[in-house]
Amino acid sequence: MRIAYLTAGAAGMYCGSCMHDNTLARAMIARGADCLLVPTYTPIRTDEKDISDDVVFFGGINIFLEQKLPLWGRLPHWLTAWLDRPGLLRLATRKTGSTSPHLLGALTVSMLQGMQGRQRTEVDRLCRWLQTHAAPDAIVLSNFLIGGCVTELKRRLGVPVVVTLQGDDIFLDFLPAKYRAMAIDRMRALAADVDGFIVNSRFYGEKMAALLGLPEEKMHVIPLGIDTTGFLSGDSDAPRYPVADAASPLRIGYLARIDPAKGLHRLVDAMIEFERTRQPSDRAIHLDVAGWLGEQHHAYAAEQWARLDRAGLAGRYTYHGSPDHAGKLDFLRRLDLFCVPTEYEEPKGLYALEAMATRLPVILPRHGVFPELAGENSAVHLVPPGDAAALAEAIRTLAGDAASREKLAERGYRSVVGERTVDRMADQVLQLLNDLADGGKPVDHSAARR
Repeated sequence: MRIAYLTAGAAGMYCGSCMHDNTLARAMIARGADCLLVPTYTPIRTDEKDISDDVVFFGGINIFLEQKLPLWGRLPHWLTAWLDRPGLLRLATRKTGSTSPHLLGALTVSMLQGMQGRQRTEVDRLCRWLQTHAAPDAIVLSNFLIGGCVTELKRRLGVPVVVTLQGDDIFLDFLPAKYRAMAIDRMRALAADVDGFIVNSRFYGEKMAALLGLPEEKMHVIPLGIDTTGFLSGDSDAPRYPVADAASPLRIGYLARIDPAKGLHRLVDAMIEFERTRQPSDRAIHLDVAGWLGEQHHAYAAEQWARLDRAGLAGRYTYHGSPDHAGKLDFLRRLDLFCVPTEYEEPKGLYALEAMATRLPVILPRHGVFPELAGENSAVHLVPPGDAAALAEAIRTLAGDAASREKLAERGYRSVVGERTVDRMADQVLQLLNDLADGGKPVDHSAARR
């Protein structure tokens, strides 16, 4: 099977979605599929080998100029192609995240209008390139916000088009109300031309089906899977870590984008609450933070460090920057606990799976996909969202009980290696695409929720 997989780049940021798209495409190739990973907006940035093509469609600079200058789209491509060069796109979008919500709203709606929008020449260019260079049997889009091209793709290529829903609602909620409503209306209309939607959790499937009016038969729950290679060193059946010296600080880790939505401030709240109520018998704790920090969130990060300092926790936290793959593995292996207390309802939880694969005990808020990650065997310790006292108490309980940490870590690890590997996910995605390409009835992947 030949697959064109369109992924949305995030400029200089390590983006969980495009990193996972890269991992999934590689796993499908390993299974014999001819999968071409095609970046849109900007080149992708991954912490593993990047297998994406060196061409970029809907290049961020050109679609911006087409939105601001309607005549720009009428220029011949040979005059504007240089603006889609990967190096230039990386440089021009290094401050990603600082764009006006109003401008993003108008651009989002125009993109969703496809051949009726201001980026129609980009849609035409993508379709022509896929026809002549890829000739796919199926097309996968990494999100629905780049889905304005779906109708034209179906008309000109005549192959199944599948869309992965993974955080589209979060972006929509960032837009002004007028543009959010217009974008949702366009996505509802476009859904008729989509052959199937992949979601990584039952929760998110139900949420997006309600938001976009999607029919149940088009929804396919395929749990997120990761490549577990390298997350454990040595004997994979050995305990994650020995019982640490009770006199040394217990290390709590956060590995995600430094952004209010990811909830670092909630973990800081819990650290401060823990210290405020700390008893002589309680073990000291140290906060280790890693993740991409954009310019727009420098002040936010500085405020978290200042709050810890004011609470008497100076020297009890470390920011490790944005690590590459080897750095990420090393970071995770040095931790005793892991927590990313998101404000929003997380649809995927890639970072949680990576921590679980490292045999780390994980604490997460009870919302979004996290209850499904916990499963029936309580593979994750869940706490009420936004409750600093409950999170501090969970940290206190696990910090003082090495046996409970080890049991939680073991349950999490077994859950990932047994049910949430990228190999298993690739098999399910390929089965769905093959069924759709053959015109047969797709396998009911919603069975994963029963």
